[in-house]
Amino acid sequence: MDGHMMINNENFLDSIPFDECVNSIDCGGDYNLDSVPASGCYNQYHCPCEMNARQNLGTSCAGASRIPRAAARPRQSLSPRINYAFQPVFHERTSKEDDTLLTDTLWKLARKTGTLNLTNKGMARVPERLFDINEADADTKKRTLEQLSINEEDAWWNQVPLNNLDLSSNALTHISPKIENLSTLTVLQLHDNALVELPPQISKLEKLVRLNLSHNKLKELPPDLYSLPELRHLNISHNEFEELNPDISNLHMLEFLDAGNNNINSLPGGIGFLVRLTALLLANNHIKELPPDIVYMRSLQKLDLMKNDLVALPEDMGLLRKLQFLYVQHNDIKELPSFDGNEMLSELHASNNYIDHVPKELCENLPHLKILDLRDNKITQLPDEVCLLRNLNRLDITNNSISVLPVTLSTLAHLISLQVDGNPIKTIRRDILQCGTARILKTLHDRAQAKERTDGGADDLPCSSSAAGSQLSMQKQQQQQQLPANMTDKYKLRHSRTLAVNLEGLTDVPAHVFELASEEKVHVVDFARNHLSTLPKGLQHMSDLVTELVLSHNVINNVPPFISQFTRITFLNLSNNLIKDLPQEFGLLNTLRELNIANNRFEALPNALYELQGLEILIASDNQIKALNVAGLQNLPRLSTLDLRNNNIEHVPPTLGNLTNITHLELVGNPFRQPRHQILMKGTDSIMSYLRDRIPT
Repeated sequence: MDGHMMINNENFLDSIPFDECVNSIDCGGDYNLDSVPASGCYNQYHCPCEMNARQNLGTSCAGASRIPRAAARPRQSLSPRINYAFQPVFHERTSKEDDTLLTDTLWKLARKTGTLNLTNKGMARVPERLFDINEADADTKKRTLEQLSINEEDAWWNQVPLNNLDLSSNALTHISPKIENLSTLTVLQLHDNALVELPPQISKLEKLVRLNLSHNKLKELPPDLYSLPELRHLNISHNEFEELNPDISNLHMLEFLDAGNNNINSLPGGIGFLVRLTALLLANNHIKELPPDIVYMRSLQKLDLMKNDLVALPEDMGLLRKLQFLYVQHNDIKELPSFDGNEMLSELHASNNYIDHVPKELCENLPHLKILDLRDNKITQLPDEVCLLRNLNRLDITNNSISVLPVTLSTLAHLISLQVDGNPIKTIRRDILQCGTARILKTLHDRAQAKERTDGGADDLPCSSSAAGSQLSMQKQQQQQQLPANMTDKYKLRHSRTLAVNLEGLTDVPAHVFELASEEKVHVVDFARNHLSTLPKGLQHMSDLVTELVLSHNVINNVPPFISQFTRITFLNLSNNLIKDLPQEFGLLNTLRELNIANNRFEALPNALYELQGLEILIASDNQIKALNVAGLQNLPRLSTLDLRNNNIEHVPPTLGNLTNITHLELVGNPFRQPRHQILMKGTDSIMSYLRDRIPT
């Protein structure tokens, strides 16, 4: 009976027209749901209205569909659901959306601190409400004095005018003329937008000190902007400028100007009136010639002209007395000036040009040059006078046409990087060149000494060691100390703030030299490559001035306790001496940041070092250190570089791996077996990870 009923029900379902089934189910038709299997109808027509009916039918109707599997099942297309809340991710921002970005929380914070940060919000327009931020809002006006006293944070007397506004990294194309309402602004950040113009009203921001307009689409600035009386920092890099407005010279207070990465072809006359400018950045333009009055920028310290079309530099570059950094890479320069007067220049980058020689005068006029980059030029010879660059740290002459290196290079006491690849050098074996700077300089030094022994040919060289030897042999007759001129030249001491005497064979320095240097406020003292056996006593006269002290390559065997009196020292180089220990007072040098004690006779790191809380760099390579005191190193929280190469360390404690502040660790050249050499070659991260994995648990 039940089976017969199932057949009848099945036939009954098959006899129902499709439209009628839909109408009866969806629209409340006359068909009795009790006689229709719920699962079958729902599975076929996917009608969610069947759900309640199916739940009411009980478990007897929960089986598989009664429609034969071979029968074709008609399909009904579903009507799409409309989601009225849907908003595409990428769409044009409306003013209403932009206005909502300035929330009440940001508003109150800006009124309290004077700073508003709306960077990276995707704004197409500046919220209109922003331009009234310096005015009392309606709520504040309605409140009584009693109400304001209860909630003083919102009171008008605790509100600060907006002085710092950051609208960078948005999609702004224009700025409203209402910007003039923000007359208290001192900093305005508009970089990384799509600005095509600025309103003239921006000139009303007379308190503006810093304006960043980089990475936009600007071709010109409003003429009135050049009348801003307090503007000191202007960045218009990465725009579409083809020239600089001559009125830019009216920004008399300007100290920083970045106009790099534009299409500027020339600089306007009168730019030299920017006498307070300390940094002029014009990289990646098309400038072919510098105006003559650029040398009148007497305060200029950094000049960046890389990747332009310059063919020459002004002969009177020496008038830029305070120039420290000069970048002229990737130009068409054929000859360098003498730089007479640029004594403060410390970095000269002139790679990728057409320079064919280095003027001798250049070497004589740049005593404080530390970096000289001349790679990828046409240079055929280096002058012997290159040894006059006594403070040179890095010399790059890669990819030139130099066949002979002057032996005078070996007299440069501070040269740590000499790059000579890509030159047809025939006088030095290739394997020596591949060994690096130290080996090249040693080879040149040996040749210079051999030449002196054979024919005395080095006497005519500008930096020959025979001169130092003759001075040393006559020292007994120099009771009045005929000292090198640069030790007592007040003008050089005053303007360079450096007392540097190298390769003079000095065994002592009179106290009056340090007294004179102290009067001229000298803070850098360099007596490298002499014959000092200890620190000169007169150095105590400069204990409150010295920030850098270089005494490398001497014969110092002890450091006196008065070293603790140097309360401002940050850099100390005692490398290549005969020191075995440091006094306990050494630990009082709280300002010391970098210490070099390489190539001495230490058998352990002195205990005084572990008290240097500010130490960041410790170079102790090429000593006789046998063990590591990890507990002591843990007391140096700022230590980031630790160089212990070429010592006698037989065991590296795994707990060294816990010193996560160390980011550069050198251990090559020690007799320990673990970590293996392959681990050491992978770098600091691999070494520290290896050590941590071997800490006993």
